[in-house]
Amino acid sequence: MSLDPPRPQLPVREPAPGSQPNGRIPFPTTTRSSVYFGQKLADDEGMDEPTTSDRRPPGGANTDPFGPGDADDALFETAMGGSAPPSGRDGFDDGDGDDDDDDDLELRSDATRNALEWAVVLVGAVLVALVLRAALFQAFWIPSESMETTLLINDRVLVNKLSYKLHDVHRGDVVVFVRRDDEPGEYRDLIKRVIGLPGDTVESRDNVVYVNGAKMVEPYLDPGITTSNFGPVVVPEDQVFVMGDNRNESYDSRNFGTIEEDRIVGRAFVLFWPVNRVSWL
Repeated sequence: MSLDPPRPQLPVREPAPGSQPNGRIPFPTTTRSSVYFGQKLADDEGMDEPTTSDRRPPGGANTDPFGPGDADDALFETAMGGSAPPSGRDGFDDGDGDDDDDDDLELRSDATRNALEWAVVLVGAVLVALVLRAALFQAFWIPSESMETTLLINDRVLVNKLSYKLHDVHRGDVVVFVRRDDEPGEYRDLIKRVIGLPGDTVESRDNVVYVNGAKMVEPYLDPGITTSNFGPVVVPEDQVFVMGDNRNESYDSRNFGTIEEDRIVGRAFVLFWPVNRVSWL
């Protein structure tokens, strides 16, 4: 006679609808990842591999979101390392078209902004240059040999137009001035060196220049350059007496007389071209 108490009888659980004969419920697979993991669990635990029919509801209706027919098999092959379906096929849309359109719009916007910025910079540079030319500095080209060898033909000098608004003209300054309308000549602007100031007496004796009776020291003249005799000339008020450094090839105050100070454009203060001859004047 057994002394063990009777064991209670456990109720028998009915198999779930749609389960396999072995009592296992098929692993649901509706996405790429679930197909792969369903296969993995089936391999590890001995589960029956889910089939296409298992993933469809009774009646054969296809609810696979990736399209009808062989879409399940294609997804399964993709999960297991097979070839993926082409982009945009069976309802897929990678959205690259919209991104490309946005990138194109952004590039066009950047290009337009850059173009506007450069246009503003160029217009600003032109305006600044015009203001500087009108009020402060102006470049002049040397057309003749009258100032050799201080200035050679085709040299470029920069003229400070503000100088004589701040201080008086100095003896020895190289100045640019406007030729009188009644004077002959090809060029409107001339460049010479100031020799005599208002009230000075200028003359040349024995090929040497004297100002107010004193011999003028002229280190800017080339050796051998002499000044033909002239004068004496008394410089009127508000006028100056000018000559070129190349005395024998210069058309200057010895020919057309003294010039009014208000006809002086400015003081040439730097030779800036050519580069190998850059120097202060």
